[in-house]
Amino acid sequence: MNYKVTYTAAYNKKASKFLKKHPSLIDKYQKTIELLETNPHHPSLRLHKLEGRLNDCHSVSINLSYRIVIYFLIADNEIVPVDVGDHDAVY
Repeated sequence: MNYKVTYTAAYNKKASKFLKKHPSLIDKYQKTIELLETNPHHPSLRLHKLEGRLNDCHSVSINLSYRIVIYFLIADNEIVPVDVGDHDAVY
């Protein structure tokens, strides 16, 4: 089952800024997005539900230091990225 990643203008701005700051992560970021579309439960993504003020969101890992916070709408097979950055910045 494939999922659809739906980007918002606010997220695109954050992602563009993030990737300009971390150009070495562009390939890893793109691979993470592709994996989200094909299998968001893949173990390498480390998908997990968040708590507190982000309790409506999940998080996936780009690598050990960087995360993408997402709305994971299972019923609609839709994934909406919300934020991208290091652990402290997105949580």
